[in-house]
Amino acid sequence: MYPMYRQTRTKVVHALIVVLCLAGILGGVGWMNIHPAHAASAIPQENNGLALTPFMGWSTWYYIGNSPTETNVLQQAQALKNSGLAAAGYNYVLLDDFWYLNPQTTVDANGYWAPDTNKFPGGLAALAAQVHAMGLKFGAYLTPGVPVAAVNQRKPIVGTSYTADQIANTSAKEINYNYGNTSYYIDYSKPGAQAYINGWAKELASWGVDFLKMDGVGTNDIPDIQAWSSALKNSGRDIVFDLSNSLPISNASTWQANANAWRTQGDVECYGCGTLVSWNNVASRFSNAAAWAQYAGPGGWNDLDAMDVADGTKDGITNTERQTYMSLWAMANAPMYLGDDLTTMDSYGKSLLTNSSVIAVDQSGHPAHPVSQASNQQVWFANLGNGSYNVALFNLGSSTATVSASWSSLGFSGSADVRDLWSQSDLGTFSGSFSASVPSHGSRLLKVTPGGVTPTPTPTQGTTPTPTPTQGTTPTPTPTQGTTPTPTPTPTSTPVSGASCSVHYAITNQWQGGFGASLTITNTGSTAINGWSLKFSFPNGQTITQLWNGTVTQSGSAVTVTNASYNGSIPAGQSLSSEPGFNGTWNGTNSPPTAFTLNGSSCSVV
Repeated sequence: MYPMYRQTRTKVVHALIVVLCLAGILGGVGWMNIHPAHAASAIPQENNGLALTPFMGWSTWYYIGNSPTETNVLQQAQALKNSGLAAAGYNYVLLDDFWYLNPQTTVDANGYWAPDTNKFPGGLAALAAQVHAMGLKFGAYLTPGVPVAAVNQRKPIVGTSYTADQIANTSAKEINYNYGNTSYYIDYSKPGAQAYINGWAKELASWGVDFLKMDGVGTNDIPDIQAWSSALKNSGRDIVFDLSNSLPISNASTWQANANAWRTQGDVECYGCGTLVSWNNVASRFSNAAAWAQYAGPGGWNDLDAMDVADGTKDGITNTERQTYMSLWAMANAPMYLGDDLTTMDSYGKSLLTNSSVIAVDQSGHPAHPVSQASNQQVWFANLGNGSYNVALFNLGSSTATVSASWSSLGFSGSADVRDLWSQSDLGTFSGSFSASVPSHGSRLLKVTPGGVTPTPTPTQGTTPTPTPTQGTTPTPTPTQGTTPTPTPTPTSTPVSGASCSVHYAITNQWQGGFGASLTITNTGSTAINGWSLKFSFPNGQTITQLWNGTVTQSGSAVTVTNASYNGSIPAGQSLSSEPGFNGTWNGTNSPPTAFTLNGSSCSVV
C-alpha cells in the first residue's frame, strides 16, 4: 500500500513543512552561503558506546505505514536478508508506529504500551526473536509520557511503592500520532518518575529491542529524553536511541549528549502524492543538512529521515534524483534506513544501495558541508584526515549545468587524483580543480586525493573508522565500542614535572573561519608520564571552541590542554592512545603553533 493515510500526523505540522519546502526550492538561488563548523570524527556523542557509525536498515514507515503486522514485517526482514542488503550493512528492522493498543484505555500490568496481539500474536518479543534469528537487529517505537490508562488505573511503578498517577502532570498531554493525546507529561521532580522509565526500558530490553525511536519530542521533552537516555544505558541491553522529529538546532548539544541520532526535519514522505517521496521533499534537506553538519560524529548522527530509493515506480522520483538522494545522505553521514517495499526493489535501486564505495562515504565518520549554497550548483566536501577528501557535485537546478570544485576551496593546491565513486572508476589527475556537466537534479560523488599522498583505505561498513596517519596528517582516533569517552571530564591525575616528549600538531580539516586539529603527544623518555599538561600559543589569534580527550583553558593566544581522566598515562616510548583534538576559529591566517611544553619541559615538534 502507499502511504496515503497519515492525516493525524500531517495536519498543521506538515502544512507548515510543505510551505517551507516550497519556499526553499523556489528560492534556491537565494540560499545563504553557509559554511558551518565541521565536526571532527572523534567528538564523543551519547556515551553509550553505540552508533559509532550511522545505523542502516529498513523501517515500516513508509510503505507499510499504519498497517504493520508480524507477517509483513518478517516478509520485509527476509527480503532485507535475501537481497544482499543485510550483507551490505542494512541490518536494523525498525518497527514504527501502530503496533500497540490505545494507551488511553489499555496498558500492560506495569503501565506500559500493550502490543496489539491481533497484529502481533506473540507480542514484540516473539517478533524480535525471529528478526534476530535472521542475523538482524530489531527496533521499536514510542512517544513520551505516561499513558492515560496507566494513570487512571493507578498502575504500580515497578520496584517502588508509587503508582503512575503520582508522577503525571494531568494538566498537559503529550502528542501521539496514532491515537491522539494518549499520555500525560511526566513530572520528573516526583519520586518514582525515573523508576517508571527505567522499568519500561528494561521491558523493551527483555523483548530483545536493539533500537528505540522516540517520536513527537522537542524542547519541552528534554526531561523525557534525559530520563530515557539514562534508562536505556542501564537496561542491561545495548539499545540505540533515535529522536524524532524536527528537533530544534538550538538544542543540538542536548540531543548530542542524550541520543545516538536526531531527526533534523519532518517526514521526507510526500503525503497525498501517491508515491513515497517527491523531489521537492528531498531537495529541502540540502540547506538543513548543511546547518546541522557540525553536530554529527561517532555516537550521534543527523537523521535526515528514510532513504527511499529502492523502487523507482513507487519512490516517485527519477533515477538521477534517486542517485542524488543517496549521495546527500552519504555525504551527510546520515543513517541509511529504507522505507520501500523491498520485495519489489528494482535492479537500479539495488545497485545504488549496495555500492560499497558510497556506503563507505556514509560510514566514514566525516560529515560533509558545502563550499557555498549561494546557487543551485553546489560542491560539498569532507576532509577525511587521511590525505583524501569526499567531494560531491550537486545540480539542484532545472537544467544541465557545469559544477566545478576548486582545490583551493577544499583547502589544498596543486594537482589531485579523482575517482568516481558511483562508477568506481579512476578519472585521472586534475590540476587546480575538477569540473563536470551535471544533469538537472543530478550529482557526482568523488574521492579526491591531492598529489603525492597515498590515502589510507576507508574502513568498510560496520567498522569504527580509525584512520592510519599518513604524511602530514594525524587523525584523531575514534572511540571504540563501549569506551566512548566523555568530552571534557575532570582530570584525576596530577601532572608530574619534567618530561621527554615530542608533539605533532595536525590540521585535520579547514573551512572558512573554522578548522579542526589534533595533537599527537609522544613520550620519548624511558619512564611513563602519569598526568600531563601541554602548553602552547597560537600565532594568529586562533580560538579553540570545542575540545575532546582533555580539558582546555585559553587566555588570549596561550593554551593549556590537560589530560582527561582516562588518558593521563603515556607509557615510555609510546604516543598517547586517546589524543586530544579540537575545533576552533581562525581569521586570515591559520599557522600552527611552533613550540610546546609538556609538564614544563620543552618538546620537539615533529
